[in-house]
Amino acid sequence: MKKYAYLFLIFLFFIGLMSLIFKKDYGFDEVKKNSFEPVKEASSIIPPQKNVTIDNVDYLQTMLPVGKFGGSYTTTIMGEPKTFNPYNANDATSAELSEIMYDGLTQSDPNTGDVVVKLAKSIDIKEDKKTYIVHLRHGIKWSDGVEITSEDVYFTYNTIIFGGFGDGSTRDVMTIDGSLPKVEKIDKYTIKFTTPKPFAPFLRTLSASIVPKHIFEQAANKGNDYFLTYQSIDVKPDKLVTSGAFKLKEYVPSQRVVYEKNPNYYLINKENQKLPYLNKWIMLIVGDTNNDTLKFESGLTDTLSVNGALVQRYKELKKHGDFELYNLGPSTNTTFIVFNLNNRKNKDGEYYVDPKKQLWFQDKNFRSAIDWAIDRDDLVLNIFSGMASPLYSAEPLSSRFLNEQVAKGHKKDLNHAKNLLLKSGFYYKDNILYDKNNNKVEFELLTNAGNTQREATGVSIKQDLERLGIKISFKAIEFNSLINRMINQLDYDCIIIALTSNIYEPNSGYNVWTSNGALHLFNKRSSQDLKGSDKIYPFEQELDKLFKQGALELDYQKRKEIYDKYQTLVADENPLVYLYAPLNISAIRKKVKNVYPTKTSGLIHNIAEIYIDE
Repeated sequence: MKKYAYLFLIFLFFIGLMSLIFKKDYGFDEVKKNSFEPVKEASSIIPPQKNVTIDNVDYLQTMLPVGKFGGSYTTTIMGEPKTFNPYNANDATSAELSEIMYDGLTQSDPNTGDVVVKLAKSIDIKEDKKTYIVHLRHGIKWSDGVEITSEDVYFTYNTIIFGGFGDGSTRDVMTIDGSLPKVEKIDKYTIKFTTPKPFAPFLRTLSASIVPKHIFEQAANKGNDYFLTYQSIDVKPDKLVTSGAFKLKEYVPSQRVVYEKNPNYYLINKENQKLPYLNKWIMLIVGDTNNDTLKFESGLTDTLSVNGALVQRYKELKKHGDFELYNLGPSTNTTFIVFNLNNRKNKDGEYYVDPKKQLWFQDKNFRSAIDWAIDRDDLVLNIFSGMASPLYSAEPLSSRFLNEQVAKGHKKDLNHAKNLLLKSGFYYKDNILYDKNNNKVEFELLTNAGNTQREATGVSIKQDLERLGIKISFKAIEFNSLINRMINQLDYDCIIIALTSNIYEPNSGYNVWTSNGALHLFNKRSSQDLKGSDKIYPFEQELDKLFKQGALELDYQKRKEIYDKYQTLVADENPLVYLYAPLNISAIRKKVKNVYPTKTSGLIHNIAEIYIDE
């Protein structure tokens, strides 16, 4: 991929800033202590891709070593998908599986994080900083042989995204001061986007999956209710027309998802041969992390995300094993407890949350007391064997917008936690906490079953909060059930969950932090209550303002100051209580070649270039 001359000045400080971040004590001391095999500097080993035109087709060409064609690569996924439609995917598994099949106009360069081209061949940014002319690749095709044109791009943005189909998250992050960009077809291969105002994150929003108009249009014409069921898990694989390196071959519930190569993919190697190299990409469905580990150790899979508690064991196994071990730095997943602050009523006139619990969760001192009562150091030591860092910030530790003062956090202080509760009228009787209305404080804490780390986290937090006099009913439930309760039914007290963050662009969290966002978990509006402006809290109004300011500010340093404020506000209000950031330790078989992991893009960001050498 090639770099853009990004006129907004957003990325000018990236390289220097990232080098400083990676030297901070946010989990990297453990790397030195345990002498992990280092991750090579991406900028010195991953040559940029380039545009090449052959027989009037505009290909993207990789400069990595030429590999062998054939073979299969086997990984795992945790839990069942709910859909293969990228615009209906509101859980991690569905999003991962659907996005494999659909490319966007842009993506992030694995070396630098800069925005670079994908389906687009080039993008011109006009002097007004509001007009973007996107030139598509000529002659590239969908998996069914139909050419990819501006009709597909226009349809994806104008009808699907801006039309509000699916979960709406992409629409959220493209909202600019309450308005959406204008999209126009110039010709068969040219699209013009015009933003209402200069909008710093705009190029990154063009990474959204482009879908084929000739396939999706009939679903859109039937309305959003039909669209929400379109390309669900019972879809026949041959009905999925894709632009990505792979297309769906088979889905067997509770067993596996199998992808096969897309023969029309537009990436080629140095010998002008079409990629990907692999014939198949097999994903085995595992119910828990223990099963994941067993499959790797049995030789059934080619990669493994290594639990911190197992790192020392895998260092020993590596000495005589057939795999490499990589440290990819702190996870970009932010794990947290989310409180349900919703004080609305459902369509039956009933509150989503028990009114007495509403008063607890809406109390800033109560939420802060939970924050101070949790022993994050204990979580890091006992669950990850030290291979993690305590997390206090809404931004991941590798974010170039990290507020380092917030990231320092605080140690557990049970006395301070109790004093916060007393300030809000709570009191103790026989070491049991009661509210000022004489209600015993007890509530339910949920997480997803099968994730042994989160299950262990729940047990530990239950013990911490019982020392605060709170009775906790902790349950691990099936993942899709958990997501349904959290996103659709709004039926929960507190949940341990994680979100994946974009370390380059805080505005990717717009749909989480703004009051009308599709993933505004702690005070999410139901489909029956999309307005409800009187139901939001003052700190939510401030977050709305900060995210609006941050997206419209073009100067990096000024943006940094704005996003510092949002992190400070979240840490002060604690609608989400952050817990830890595990180190991303990954194992991969030596037979898997062209592996160039980076701390910013992960282990197999270049899946189309990977090959098997038995």
